[in-house]
Amino acid sequence: MTISEFDIIERFFKRRTAVRDDVVLGIGDDAALLRVPADRQLVVAMDTLLAGRHFPPQTSAFDIGWKALAVNLSDLAAMGADPAWATLSLT
Repeated sequence: MTISEFDIIERFFKRRTAVRDDVVLGIGDDAALLRVPADRQLVVAMDTLLAGRHFPPQTSAFDIGWKALAVNLSDLAAMGADPAWATLSLT
């Protein structure tokens, strides 16, 4: 059974999205529009994980998601950034 992009958004993310003043346009579109205060800089990280290289193929979706978030949060921490948002890319 295949699941569409919009099914994934509706099933896993739509109801869990926090309402924030700094998110002008968030989940549900192909990009996000974020409001960054003038006295701040934006740091973006997007490490991709590959089955068989970064995790065994039989790894659960929960564990893959946890690791994907953890490695990207680690990259942000290395830059001294305070995480505010997360993005997701699936292939």
